[in-house]
Amino acid sequence: MKYIISGGGTGGHIYPGIAIAKEILSNEPDAEILFVGTKHGLESRLVPREGFNIRFIDVKGFKRKLSFDTFKTVGKLVKSFGSIIKILKEFKPDAVIGTGGYVCFPVVFIAALKKIPTIIHEQNAFPGIANKVLARYVDEVAISFEEARSRFKGRARITLTGNPIRKDLFLYDRKKARENLGIAEDVPLVVIFGGSLGAEHINECVRDMINLYGNEITYNLILATGMKHYETIMRDIKAPLPDNIQVVPYIYNMGEVLAAADLAVTRSGAITVSELSALGVPSILIPSPFVAENHQEYNARALENKGAAVVILQSQLTHEILYGQIQKLIKNKELRKRMGSAAKKSGIKNAAPELYYLVKKAINRKNTQS
Repeated sequence: MKYIISGGGTGGHIYPGIAIAKEILSNEPDAEILFVGTKHGLESRLVPREGFNIRFIDVKGFKRKLSFDTFKTVGKLVKSFGSIIKILKEFKPDAVIGTGGYVCFPVVFIAALKKIPTIIHEQNAFPGIANKVLARYVDEVAISFEEARSRFKGRARITLTGNPIRKDLFLYDRKKARENLGIAEDVPLVVIFGGSLGAEHINECVRDMINLYGNEITYNLILATGMKHYETIMRDIKAPLPDNIQVVPYIYNMGEVLAAADLAVTRSGAITVSELSALGVPSILIPSPFVAENHQEYNARALENKGAAVVILQSQLTHEILYGQIQKLIKNKELRKRMGSAAKKSGIKNAAPELYYLVKKAINRKNTQS
């Protein structure tokens, strides 16, 4: 069978698509999979690196304010319809799957109009505009947070599947991970990261925290700054780092580090929140204020409402507040245990198989109706 997967712009839209593609191939080794994206999105690099074919269309996202650029964007969108129709005609997919981002909207929309089985996957607790519109036309909507269900209108069937989680995150147990990292079992580990690119404000707060309270930090602390912030942060740390504090540009062995962690401090992107939940890691979540529809705060509040996380808005974040909140949680092992249990209870590990089931369900329904 043949499948088209479309989604892009950020890793949060691309990695779920790749996970779905791999799940399809694990069940159907002879399946043909084609990604559709844009040349300027991360998908242009990530998808080929995973060994999948990709075709490009020329579309861009809409800006919030009406301007001349809005008309150019509409023009590109309309023009892309011809490219999409051509791709659908040549590839003849049995199903089209959208994983979010502006690129998936015209692809899934045209496929739905052509009566091709269509599925969209929404990663966030607050759905994006593209997926909210597409829900009126597609056959199945997969959501990652129960909180998203009431925010969809339309005829589509809505199923809670969760976000696909990287399998390498489950390769480590706590004891082995700590042995590999050289961390004693009885010393807590706090890991702080701001996503793959880092988060400048979080970095600055941790820098000030280290400068002011470094001698009082008795737990292990790992800060991943992001590549572009590393040299600046290291330059601004006044004293040599003690052995229990590490500052690194990027955490490549995230599965191992999270398996060893007692507390994570991070942004609340959909994939990050889903991974923390699946692993049962208590967290302090600092939603990015620079995302569409403020969706990261909705993701964070979903965990907070379950007792799995503490939320600090960036507008309220200072090094004193961050240090105080970390100290509170590190000193209260029982509270961290309850938070971790609440996180794990809400976590979903089998999202990819559930998504594959939905795809096959949509195909079978269409075949029965035709």
